[in-house]
Amino acid sequence: MAVADDSLCFLYILWQFHPCQSAMSAEIQASRNNATLILTISHPGTRNAIHPDMFAAAVEVLSTAERDDSIRAVVLNGADRFFCAGGDLHKLLDLRAAGSGEQMDAVDGLRGWIEAIRDCPKPVIAAVEGGAAGAGFSLALACDLIVAGNTAKFAMSYVKVGLTPDGGASWFLMQSLPRQLATEMLIEGEPVQAARLQSLGVVNRLVPDGSVLDAALDWADKLAELSPHAVERIKLLTREARDNTLSRHFEAEKQHFVDCLNHRDAQEGIQSFLDKRTSRRK
Repeated sequence: MAVADDSLCFLYILWQFHPCQSAMSAEIQASRNNATLILTISHPGTRNAIHPDMFAAAVEVLSTAERDDSIRAVVLNGADRFFCAGGDLHKLLDLRAAGSGEQMDAVDGLRGWIEAIRDCPKPVIAAVEGGAAGAGFSLALACDLIVAGNTAKFAMSYVKVGLTPDGGASWFLMQSLPRQLATEMLIEGEPVQAARLQSLGVVNRLVPDGSVLDAALDWADKLAELSPHAVERIKLLTREARDNTLSRHFEAEKQHFVDCLNHRDAQEGIQSFLDKRTSRRK
């Protein structure tokens, strides 16, 4: 079982950096497990609902991961066996009293977090235990890969409280599902079982409840053994593919292929394969 190394922990509380403090009051936590950064949403009593004060902290954690070459993967999860219930409704009520400028800034803050996940050069795995609703579902969809518990549920529940999606939720679903299914999920807001989403290709792996984080960390360990140079460029190709014509994508593949071919990772990878030995890639 993978266990986070507490000696390497660092916690972000709102925008402030406090190394190796108690995690009890932190809403955004970060810790290390081998070459993986674990980003944990921890908002006790709310099923890890998120609010604008948390967004910049999460972006800073991901920026740290991007700059640190010793980090090869990121796992996003929620504390207390629940991924994220979406936006904090009490904070949203408070936001109604603010001006439209502040309201739009809050939406842009979530966008920043989503974009930081998408732009991260390291693979980002969502470890969804319990459930992901609203903006929590958006966060999971922004990740490159999703591991979910057998009984986890996902819901685009905005309409239930008279709201429309944010965090790219409608875009992600329209990219992932046929229009009719995406419309059903968005317009009804009803929970969908992880098993159904796996059958539709949205969830990568289903694992027993209670073992989601361990499964995600094990997967991250395997990804960490791959060439980070190649992985980053594969992420770019998959992200750009839907907007490219085939002709433009051929060109993008050519550039990335030649770039990787001339990188030391390819030299070691090819030679180790020919020598029938384990790669000594650093």
